[in-house]
Amino acid sequence: MCGLTVLYHPAWSVERLRRHTGVALERLAHRGPDGHGIWNDAGVILGHRRLAIVDLAGSPQPMSDPTHRYHLVYNGEIYNHQSLRHALTPRWTFRTSGDTELLLAGLVLLGPAFLNRLEGMWALALWDGDSRTLLLARDRMGKKPLFYQHDAGQSAFSCASELPALAALTDTPWSRDEESTADFFRYGYPLPGFTAYREVRELLPGHWLRWRPGEAIEQGRYWSLSLTPFTGSRNEARERLRTALIRSVEQRLMADVEVGALLSGGVDSTLIVAILTRILHRSPRTFTLGFPVASFDESPMARRVATLFGTRHREARFDLEQMELLDRLLREQVGQPLADPSLLPVALVAKLAGEEVKVILSGDGGDELFCGYQRYQARVLLRWYTRLPLRLRRWGERLILSRPEGMAHHSHDWMKKAHLFLAAQRRLGDETPYFAPRLFDREGLTALLPELSHAGHAPPELPEVANHQELTRMMVADALIYLPQDILTKVDRASMAFSVESRCPFLDREVVELAFSWPASWHRRGFSGKRMLLESFPDLIPGFVRRRRKQGFAVPVAHWLKGVAGDRLLDRLQALDTPLNPEEVARLLAIHRSGRQDHGLRLWAIHAYVESLSHPGGPGAMLAPGGGLEATPPGF
Repeated sequence: MCGLTVLYHPAWSVERLRRHTGVALERLAHRGPDGHGIWNDAGVILGHRRLAIVDLAGSPQPMSDPTHRYHLVYNGEIYNHQSLRHALTPRWTFRTSGDTELLLAGLVLLGPAFLNRLEGMWALALWDGDSRTLLLARDRMGKKPLFYQHDAGQSAFSCASELPALAALTDTPWSRDEESTADFFRYGYPLPGFTAYREVRELLPGHWLRWRPGEAIEQGRYWSLSLTPFTGSRNEARERLRTALIRSVEQRLMADVEVGALLSGGVDSTLIVAILTRILHRSPRTFTLGFPVASFDESPMARRVATLFGTRHREARFDLEQMELLDRLLREQVGQPLADPSLLPVALVAKLAGEEVKVILSGDGGDELFCGYQRYQARVLLRWYTRLPLRLRRWGERLILSRPEGMAHHSHDWMKKAHLFLAAQRRLGDETPYFAPRLFDREGLTALLPELSHAGHAPPELPEVANHQELTRMMVADALIYLPQDILTKVDRASMAFSVESRCPFLDREVVELAFSWPASWHRRGFSGKRMLLESFPDLIPGFVRRRRKQGFAVPVAHWLKGVAGDRLLDRLQALDTPLNPEEVARLLAIHRSGRQDHGLRLWAIHAYVESLSHPGGPGAMLAPGGGLEATPPGF
């Protein structure tokens, strides 16, 4: 796993190109502490930071072809590179054993068409010195990030693995994108392709981009999610899933270093550990994080799973004082607002894992592919609820709203579930055409952002779902929007902050396409999801895990904001120029502290937004490219 940069600016000297690239690579040092390299030519420079996982002594980057026409920088892993290598050997003399040269050879010989043959995760940039053309590409599900900025007026172009590094490649501070600000307070993240800044875009998953100086950007899609119905029997589907997922886990053990696993004690992480131990006969190191609030603490269940499967298990304990790490991650790795507070526990467990391994397997994607979220269950209930007499519904709503919501995790509190259910019912009209949970409904967004309540980017076009299957539409939207914009962003930045590579067996292409070929009725039975996953591995998922209530890697932000975190939020908000209505924020905090209603996640989103602005100078300057460029950092 690595970090990359590309900078093209025809008016800049070599020294200036190297100076900016040096700062950018310093900001990516956590993504690649094992080495760095640069290559430059007239007006263009490529930079790379390396985390050595495969071919430890070889495969330096930037990598050039034998003619020195093509030059590649790449971040990721290609799990099927050995089989692809055999197909290219008659046309290419390989000098290394890693996947970088395989990627270079395939792109040189076959162009973007080669991308669809790859299984893995990647973000790449290939410079063609003869045609002066840059090719960028990103993996299907958006595991690996790639941001870019195009200044047509100066015929300049730059890209990088993270926003703070990209900011070092320009002299002009970025301006806040108010459309993305509105999107953030609706969903908790920017929509695909956009960022918090007007000048910056993110390459879409499953896409390539081609740019030549003086010409417009050309983009194309090399993969899209297929919803072609499965034609075999349910038994055949289960057998195919079992074979595909075992193969996916085995492929993701490809490494010249030890591979560990995250373990929460839920179905997804337990299944991966079970495959590692019972099928592949490995004895992995496993890692988890415990919380002092019992309803959020998964460590006892993880410990029980680790004992059952005989893993070498370690766990860390969460401490409220570690919140400062979360704010630093938002500024220095994410580089823009992200409302998901579990960024912190993922970072802490990655830090723990990084003391012993360089690679971890995680269960990300299991909920989106196999209908695991409780909001899917809520949608099923809403179908029945809306058929009840209006008088009965209003009586029930008054009864629920008369009771305080509570601050426990919803998996342990029926009243909390009831409040969440009513919130889901109220926002039904807001969740189209993009089916996604909202931080703020229309009324709440108007109160919080009076001038931006109608702003926002259009959601991306999603594959057409046959027969208007509502659950399938929700799963597709989560897999193609929520997963890359929130879950995978969080895991990538949190793990790479401690130089740990995270691999996701559930995001194997065959597993993804197989899961979305089944009808929604196969995924759920009554109010329980993940039926196909459970039925495909009856021998590997223990009963106490099957019976466990769905929880997820939740964080007790509601408790934090009742104390000093809430006070700090109000203080910082008053010191900043933002489009937020401070009176509405104070009202939400007062209600939250009274215990009548849990506004923890909403207030945390406001905290994340304010924190990303609280660095002196505001949103572009927080990534300030203007400072620290007087000298090239050591080693560049």
